[in-house]
Amino acid sequence: MSGEYHEPLELLPPEAVEYHRIIKSVIEELEAVDWYNQRAHATEDEQVRKIVAHNRDEEIEHACMGLEWLRRNSEIWDEMLREFLFTEAEITSIEDEEEEGEEAESAANKSLGIGSLKEGK
Repeated sequence: MSGEYHEPLELLPPEAVEYHRIIKSVIEELEAVDWYNQRAHATEDEQVRKIVAHNRDEEIEHACMGLEWLRRNSEIWDEMLREFLFTEAEITSIEDEEEEGEEAESAANKSLGIGSLKEGK
């Protein structure tokens, strides 16, 4: 695994090594999902299709386990997954809607004089 690091391994703390390990695992699981999915669609043999589709779904499970580890062990992963997953909003508009809400809140706070109190002025 040492050839996969972008920084010298001896400079990385154990938590960075574990973070790298789970990122690589999720990437590998997602690649396997893609391979099995292609095989399922390409085969004309129904039994092969069922087997590789089953394998694909197992890899999805493994990828989700890795994502959950990231969520539990990284505040930013937790924040982003909570923001974007399991919503009904247009995916590309979620961030824009949040930014608009923050701007409106900021403007309201400033108009009440709260903004200057928060900023320590």
